[in-house]
Amino acid sequence: MNVLSLFNGMSTGHTALDNVGIKVDKYYSSEIKPAAIKLTQHHYPDTIQLGDIERWKEWDIDWKSVDMVLSGSPCQDLSAAGQHKQRKGLKGNRSNLFYVFVNIFNHIKQLNRKVLFLQENVGSAPKKDVGIMSRALGVYPVRINSKLVTAQLRDRYYWSNIKTTKDGIFGDLITDIPQPKDKKIILKDILISGTPDRDKHCCLMEHYINGNTNKNDKYFNGFQKYIVKRPSGMVTIITDNNEYRLVNKVEMCRLQGFPDDWCDILSYREAGSLLGDGWTLPIIEHIFSYIGE
Repeated sequence: MNVLSLFNGMSTGHTALDNVGIKVDKYYSSEIKPAAIKLTQHHYPDTIQLGDIERWKEWDIDWKSVDMVLSGSPCQDLSAAGQHKQRKGLKGNRSNLFYVFVNIFNHIKQLNRKVLFLQENVGSAPKKDVGIMSRALGVYPVRINSKLVTAQLRDRYYWSNIKTTKDGIFGDLITDIPQPKDKKIILKDILISGTPDRDKHCCLMEHYINGNTNKNDKYFNGFQKYIVKRPSGMVTIITDNNEYRLVNKVEMCRLQGFPDDWCDILSYREAGSLLGDGWTLPIIEHIFSYIGE
């Protein structure tokens, strides 16, 4: 397959395709985060970096050869976990980049009617915005929580034409990806040490690391150890040798379903930013497993 990945992050789409046995010929990546580009080129040096999505009309691509478009458009203006009480939704400066993805997808679809797509966004998005996105894409999403396959609570919508069916009296097209089997993984199963304060980790997000750590980093047994500002609420706390800490880099990889060493070349904060902003690998593998159908 030739794949165009928008808001590519850490190339979870490429990893998932590899893991389900689908060969990637060309993988185009639109990404601007330096750490994300560094990690992608480390694992997939043949990736073709395109840069800013808003300059897509300048990209040198054989558009008709693209077999699949991936998009995890920004959720900051849609998420209930945002810093602002009033969410701007798809009118926000970041989440309205969804429409750029739609324009790109429609451009490719004019040249290749069989092009596949996957679009992901946060499960707490307002229903009004979910409806707008669904009508723009011509298909309604499936809602899957990563808690079924990892030790993390991560509720997300997935829109795709990989597998669809018609539903309701009006025959609306819906994403027909079934729920993955519950692996019953709990947080203590993936910890290197310590005792968690809950069975499932709260949703790992970029600001989870940046907003809940002390500038005076501490080290313990080779892992970065942080003193937590607020040991309650949305922060998952681990008691380790009579100290509170957040998950370390290896544990963050496990929460998103990646191998322990996947982010070794990154700092703690870089890894937290990419993993917190990214896709859960086993969920994407599950969705891609239906491409053969």
